[in-house]
Amino acid sequence: MNRNIIEGNWKQLKGHVKQRWGRLTDDDFDVIEGRRDVFAGKLQERYGISQDEAERQLREWESERLN
Repeated sequence: MNRNIIEGNWKQLKGHVKQRWGRLTDDDFDVIEGRRDVFAGKLQERYGISQDEAERQLREWESERLN
């Protein structure tokens, strides 16, 4: 899944994101607005994980969404 797909389908994807990362708030979703880099930053902030781990989790999630 590339950046354009995330940005273009953000409203539809939010439900899946909420299931996977329940600590993200509605305010976080408003800030993220489908921007992958901001998404990774919010994962780092809410879950106390490294940038590499946030990126790994996003890649895994993107891979799942494609299947």
